[in-house]
Amino acid sequence: MIEATLRIEGAAASIAVPTISPETGRELPRTETTLESDGDVALIHIRATDTTAMRAAVNSYLESLRVIEDIGNLTKVNQ
Repeated sequence: MIEATLRIEGAAASIAVPTISPETGRELPRTETTLESDGDVALIHIRATDTTAMRAAVNSYLESLRVIEDIGNLTKVNQ
């Protein structure tokens, strides 16, 4: 198994946890994902059977985090 951990810190962590947690329950082929949080730090642990599955999972979570960040930036501009 290949393993990776994505670490989110600061205010984004408190937003990312409820937003990404439904995704961690979704089954991606050949991957297992867990999410943990402790205050202003969130960790996404990904285990995959091969590099292709790992790449797909990491890309999926990074894209979700990018969208969260973009929305955060937009709402700050409009306040």
